[in-house]
Amino acid sequence: MDLLAQARIKGVQSEFVDALGKLRTTAPEALKSILDALPEKRVYRFVSGPVVVRALGHPRTELTAIGAPPLQWKVTGNGNVIAQGETREPVIAWPDGLPLGYHRLTLTDVKGVTEEVPMIVAPERAFGGDFDRGWLLAVQLYSVRSDRNWGIGDFTDLAGLVRLAKQLGADGVGLNPLHVLFDNHPADCSPYSPNSRLFLNPLYIDVEAIPEFSADLIPDATATAARLREGDRVPYADMAALKWLGLRAAFDSFVKTASGVRRNQFDAFRADRGPLLSRFACFEVLRHRFTTPWWEWPVEWQQPDDAKCAKLRKGPDKHEVEFVEFVQWTADAQLRAAKELSADLGMRVGLYLDVAVGVQSNGFDAWNEQTAISRHLAVGAPPDVLNTVGQDWGLAGFNAGGLEAQSFVPFANMVAASMRHAGAIRLDHVLGLKRLYLVPRGFKPDNGAYVQMPLEALLAAVVRESVTHKCIVIGEDLGTVPEGFRETMQDFGIWSYLVMMFERDDAGQFRNIDHYRPNALVTLNTHDLCTYAGWRSFSDLRMKRSLGLDPGEDDQARWNALGGLDQILRQNGIAANDLYSVLNFLSRTPSRLLAVSMEDLLGVIDQPNIPGTIDEHPNWRQRLPVTLDKIASRVDLAALKAATRERSLPGGS
Repeated sequence: MDLLAQARIKGVQSEFVDALGKLRTTAPEALKSILDALPEKRVYRFVSGPVVVRALGHPRTELTAIGAPPLQWKVTGNGNVIAQGETREPVIAWPDGLPLGYHRLTLTDVKGVTEEVPMIVAPERAFGGDFDRGWLLAVQLYSVRSDRNWGIGDFTDLAGLVRLAKQLGADGVGLNPLHVLFDNHPADCSPYSPNSRLFLNPLYIDVEAIPEFSADLIPDATATAARLREGDRVPYADMAALKWLGLRAAFDSFVKTASGVRRNQFDAFRADRGPLLSRFACFEVLRHRFTTPWWEWPVEWQQPDDAKCAKLRKGPDKHEVEFVEFVQWTADAQLRAAKELSADLGMRVGLYLDVAVGVQSNGFDAWNEQTAISRHLAVGAPPDVLNTVGQDWGLAGFNAGGLEAQSFVPFANMVAASMRHAGAIRLDHVLGLKRLYLVPRGFKPDNGAYVQMPLEALLAAVVRESVTHKCIVIGEDLGTVPEGFRETMQDFGIWSYLVMMFERDDAGQFRNIDHYRPNALVTLNTHDLCTYAGWRSFSDLRMKRSLGLDPGEDDQARWNALGGLDQILRQNGIAANDLYSVLNFLSRTPSRLLAVSMEDLLGVIDQPNIPGTIDEHPNWRQRLPVTLDKIASRVDLAALKAATRERSLPGGS
């Protein structure tokens, strides 16, 4: 079979027109690398692809062929037959009461021609929240200063942020991704380059809040922590060294002194997280043992094996395996406590968590899902105006064939893990549910290709988990969006992500209030954009030029944008143009959630992250200018209350 025929079967689009209007054709050698990296993808006879049943009314599935009638059908899940029947027409009318979940559908005609198809039964729409409009306080958790943390914002600080958000009238706190990174490379701190999206970053644990920990276990901890709190940037290496020392001391104490209740809680957590937690703990132990990427490990460990993991758990590494599990249990419990606090305070969203678009190829998820995640392919973006050579984000993503073979369970597990303690999540680069731009290893980013994804099935999985966890889902749908994509998202109940800085017409003028959709989160900017203070002062333009980056606009364009902002504010009866005036404008939009960044409220000039830089800018390292207990005194509470009165939570100050 030639390359183009293989590409059609695997959904690889080797030709496309980029944002510059140029026809791009993937080189044959790059295309072959992409095809070799993707697993086989089934071509179905009776149906067009994975079957999605949305449980409302009387759902039906149209068949592409019926073979020799009657066509027998059987739905199985967890080894049990859920439903079965037959049809003589090119359609299956599903019975009422099909259980929600991830199943397999077997289709067989009278000649014995048979095929098995992945099937998802999901609610009609995602969970939509039980409020009209609200707003969220958006914070980079690592950046939070306090008088007690160990040099990085932690889950106890998060509880303080929840209380502050309630005081300000917000419905929740929005956070950077909390995914686990690599503990032996603490300086590689981008929350968007995770080891795994299934587990939490232990550096956010408040060690002193662990019941079995006491200060005398690490005599110098108090003085060291005080030193680590100094300065404007998070000292990741020194902070991580102290925190891991504290976590090990707490675990050793737990092993020796924990109460029966605590041990039972630990065992219940391990049972709840099941084989995934066990495999993750074993992976971490093996990663430290072999110190090389997992594909260079001894052959016996290059694939996850539950029987071998069980043996590892009972051998000399038993203590280390349990330590990893203990750390995850601790992180989970502390994050859950913040979620429960938000519920106790009557906040209608609670925690709003960000979900990265992919994972590091040498991390746990890529090891654990070697068919569903393609480690030889990196997610990226084709050439555009700002990146004329394209982008390679260095992240491995899911692929269609591997997910279909497992009835989309790996994807569902990832989504469920993200929703575990969240009232809302944001799916970064949600366009990746429809297609991913993939760059084969060893090739430049302008030699990638778009690969189609099973959008309807992935959205159904998101909807199913959303309703199960009562979690709102926001899709980061910025950039060039294919025709009809946003309408499909809305049909499944997935909200849009509207950034005011980007919401301008073809003439560059800011769009008015009625442009904003109701089922959306609206915000002034993002972590990848300049703060409001930086924007007004042109600081971002100067910074990017100093780094040799094209800022995407010149000074005159910025002056024009500032004038355009004044114009849209005056058009809505808002005379001033300070931050609170902009928040007043955004608060009036029909969009049901508004996110307000802590950096903007505190007048911070520098942005958290500048795309296209690694060490040139202190990405993901900058601290807030004041400690948590001083934030309220630095915010103009009266102005904030007036600006957000359209949507503030009752009882806020």
